[in-house]
Formats: sequence, structure tokens, C-alpha cells
Amino acid sequence: MNYLSAENLAKSFDERQLFEKLTFGIDQGRKVALVGVNGCGKSTLLKIIAGFETQDQGEVSFRKDIKVAMLAQTPVLEDEDTVEESIFEGEDAVLKLIKDYELALQKLESDPENAPDLTPIIEQMDAKGAWDYESDVKQILGKLGIHDFGQKLGAMSGGQRKRVALAKVLVTQPDFLILDEPTNHLDLEIIEWLENYLATQNLTLLMVTHDRYFLDRVTNEILEIDQGQIFKYTGNYSYFLQKKEERQTMEQVTITKARNLMKKELEWMRRQPKARGTKAKYRIDAFHDLKETVSKKVDSAELEVKLKANRQGKKILELQKITKSFDGQPFVDQFEYVFKRGDRIGIVGPNGVGKSTFLKLIAGDFPPDEGELDQGLNTKIGFYTQEEQSFDLSKRVIDIVQEVAEYIKLADGSEVTASQLLHQFLFSPELQYSLVGKLSGGERRRLQLLRVLMENPNFIILDEPTNDLDIMTLNVLEDYLEKYDGCLLIVSHDRYFMDRLVDHLFVFEGQGLIRDFPGNYTDYRESIAQEKKAESKKETPKKEAAKPKEQTRKLSFKEKKELEELEAKIAKLESEKSQLVEQMNSGSGGFEELQQWSERVTAIDEELEEKEMRWLELSEMA
Repeated sequence: MNYLSAENLAKSFDERQLFEKLTFGIDQGRKVALVGVNGCGKSTLLKIIAGFETQDQGEVSFRKDIKVAMLAQTPVLEDEDTVEESIFEGEDAVLKLIKDYELALQKLESDPENAPDLTPIIEQMDAKGAWDYESDVKQILGKLGIHDFGQKLGAMSGGQRKRVALAKVLVTQPDFLILDEPTNHLDLEIIEWLENYLATQNLTLLMVTHDRYFLDRVTNEILEIDQGQIFKYTGNYSYFLQKKEERQTMEQVTITKARNLMKKELEWMRRQPKARGTKAKYRIDAFHDLKETVSKKVDSAELEVKLKANRQGKKILELQKITKSFDGQPFVDQFEYVFKRGDRIGIVGPNGVGKSTFLKLIAGDFPPDEGELDQGLNTKIGFYTQEEQSFDLSKRVIDIVQEVAEYIKLADGSEVTASQLLHQFLFSPELQYSLVGKLSGGERRRLQLLRVLMENPNFIILDEPTNDLDIMTLNVLEDYLEKYDGCLLIVSHDRYFMDRLVDHLFVFEGQGLIRDFPGNYTDYRESIAQEKKAESKKETPKKEAAKPKEQTRKLSFKEKKELEELEAKIAKLESEKSQLVEQMNSGSGGFEELQQWSERVTAIDEELEEKEMRWLELSEMA
């Protein structure tokens, strides 16, 4: 069943053509990712589909009577609104009813004598089946860490506001959900919850995201914008990478054959008299079609990073009992560390605990309240900030690079011009002489990255580098940083990026406490899971303390058999769940099958929880 149809869409800004003649459809139950390089028009296309942007030509149509919601990359929220006002505003009748019910309850608690009669509202809640809906809403808000409904949005951080905006679209329970970079500014734990939620819900999804783990585990279809055209791949992100390479290889073979044939046909065209007979017209038409094929090119251009890093000295950077607070809130408390050559450190922790503050402290943006930062003479820090650099929008792109140098030295000792360096960073000659103000957000971030790297730092600090860079740029940046022999300090919510580049973590636990953890992000999450499991085992005997005889007795034959059977059943259920999730992500099933698989996954989760609790009880007794 088709939910979305897009026919011959075209869009340009000024003289720049983003795309034209884009035609595609999305069926019910599909979970689709839109990918492509920065500046190809991904966010613009999402806005056109959602009705927030007007296309130059073409049509977009949704199936009648379906509910559509969109989360923008930078959500617009009213600072004076409370969380409750923001989430429950809109046209959804059930949400309005829930809001009225909650307000009536508050009135009943604060002023019982003048409280309204709840009977009509309760009857409406019954009629519309709103009780389950209210429970789902509260569960979503709780999982997103939203508990204070009376807080003003203007007093919230960027990450908190993003969670409110995300809750706002999820609680409407849309049939078709559009997400533009949903993982930006979210805590890692919330990203993992959102990933599981979207993978198991019966909804149709279209999203843009740079998070490759997220893409692999949620999507079952990829739409790629490449040179103004759209290409469809049925499968997840790993499948897309394989098939894209095959497509480009086949296109190159077709173009090569066409070029060889073109030489012969060009000679024939030149030999023919101007007044040709009609019998040769088909060949003339074929020649023009051939000419169009030959003019195509396979976009194999790839961003290159070949910049040189300055040599490091013996002393790099020493942190000596540094402390930093703002408004009485401690972010770093008596922290000590001596950076060594080749350190590759990731920083993790919830939003608002001081990760970005710590980076700015290291970069020298402000001094510590206590302690010292002792930086080596040869240490040169390059800081890629989370905030977009404030370039002069009236300058040309090439002017921004030439402000640093006309000629730039590469790792092999050779030199390139500013224009050649921009070309390596995928800025075409046209873009190089365009005004910075005409670049897309992702292109400006790529320019910002170039400005940092071209100064040849031997200590690179990256604050959320994956937020606005496309996946192709991230892959090349990762390749460069893997071979980079200087120090790396990274804050990122991109689990793939962290896993690939860091070998130990600074874990920010709040109130200025920072723990040094040996391992990457996946190692850390596995460690947390093991700690929770061990903790739950410790808690179980406490609950049974009132029954010492039952706690110390041996298992009966029947209980031993039950324990063995539970282990086998748990393993079988986990295997079944894994297969179902893989089927859902493969894109092989229709809507009815996807719905059945999703319902079965939910049932398995409930059954696993029950059986694991019983297994834990029996194993403790054993």
C-alpha cells in the first residue's frame, strides 16, 4: 500500500540546481533513509515532502487519512512555552483530551471545591480509548528523560529542547514519520532507546541521519541522492554500500562502451550530407541519445585529507588538579591527567555534565578555577567546535582558506594551492568562488573542518564532529584520524565514530567526577550491562532474607529440570528475536508481515523478562 508518492520534483536555489525529475514512492511499513553528500538537498527534500518548503516543480501526495509528523534538524520551539504546553499543543483530538484531563486533575488537587466535574472527561476518555494512549505518552516522555512538565523551554539546553521536540512528534503516534538528523544532541542512552523504538514500531519512516549503527539497525530501504538523481536500494545501510559500488561499476562500463561507439557514430555524422533522408533519422536520434549517455559521469570523487601534523615534543599537556564550576555547578573537580603521544580519548556522559566545557578548558578558551594546565612548547591544538564558526558570509569560499595560507604543505612534503586543497575537500570550482552564505549547513561545517586541519595541529579536539557532516566525509575523516599520530580528544554521540577511533574514555558522571575507562564505547556499554546484572544478583537474596530456609535449601529435581529448560528457552527466544529483527531490517516483507514480526518481537521481550527473572531466582537458590 503506497503512503507517499513524489513525482518529478525539482528544486534550485539561485543558480544552483539541487535536484530535478526526482520520482519515488514509499510503501506502508517501510523504514527509509535518505543519504547523499552535504549540499545535495536531503533536508530540503524532507521539508518539501512535509510541506514546509515549496518545490519548483513536481507533486507530492500522501495517502488520505494518514497522520504525518516531522522532526526538523533544528526544531523551532517557543521559549515562553512550558514542556506541557509545547508537547500537547496541536490539532490531535486525543492529545487535547489528555491535556484537559491532566489540567482537571491538577485543579482537583489544588482547589477541590472549585474543581470541574471529571465525569464528562472520563466518559470521553473511555469513548476514545485514551487511557492506553495516555500511558504510551507518559512512557515515551519518561524514556526521553522528560519529567518536569512545567519547565520553560527557554531555560533548557539544546539537547533537552531536542528531546522535547522528539517527544512532541512521537506522542502523536503518526502513521508516517519524517526525521531530520534525529540523533543530533541526544544522549547515547536515549539514542539507543530511540533506535529500538523505531525498529519495533509499526510505522512508516523517512529520515536523514549520519549515525551508521542507527541506519543499519532501523532502516530497510535506502534512497540515495547522487548528482541530482535518486537511486533506491532495498535493504539496510551495509547492503546499500555493497550495491552502490556495483551500480557505479556498471555505470562506468556503460559509459566506456558508449564512448567507444560514439567515435564511430561521430565519424558517420560528419560524413553525411546536411540534407539527410528520413531512413537515417533513427540513427541520428540514437546518436543524440548516445551523446547524452557519454556526457554522464560516475561521481567517484572522494574527499582527501593529506595534511601534515606538526611534530610533538616530549611534553604534550599535563592537567594538574584542575577544577571548573559555573554558577556554583561543578563540571570538573580536581582532575589530573598527563597526555601521552598517541592518546585517543573519547568523552561520554549525559547532556549538561560539562563535556564541551572540558574541551574548551583544554583548548584554553578560559582558565580553570583551580589547578594548572601545563602545555608543551611544541603542542599545537586544533579545536573543531560544536558551534558553527562565524565566517563572513559575504566572502567567497576560497577567501576563507587564503586567509590562512596561499600554499599549504601536505604530509608527503609537497605543496598545494588553496584552490587545490578545496578541491580535495569536494569544493568544486563553482563552489570555491561562491559566497559562504550560499553554502549548505553541512558544507560550512566541512569548510570549518578544513580550516582546523590545514593549520597542521598535533593535538586535535573534536566536539560533536558528526552532527552536520555527511557519511562520506565522516568515512574519510575517520581514515585520516586512524593514521594520525597526534593526540585525539573527542566528544561524540556517534557510536561507530567513537568505536573506530578511541581506545579509552573519560566518563563524566556529574558533579565534576570524571572516570578513566580503558576501552571504546561498546566496551563501556558491555561493562555497564555486566555491572547491572551483578547488582541485580546481589539484590535478589535481600528480597528473600525473610525466608532463610528456602534461600539455602537445595533445588528439587523438578526445579533443576526447570532451570535447564529455562536456559534453553531463553537462548531460543533470543535467537528468534534476532532473526525477526534481521528480517524487519532486510526489507523483504510486506506491511502485514512487518506488523506480525513487530508484534512477535514485543511478545518475546515480555516473555524473556519473565523467564529471566525466574532463571535468576532459581540460579540464586542453586
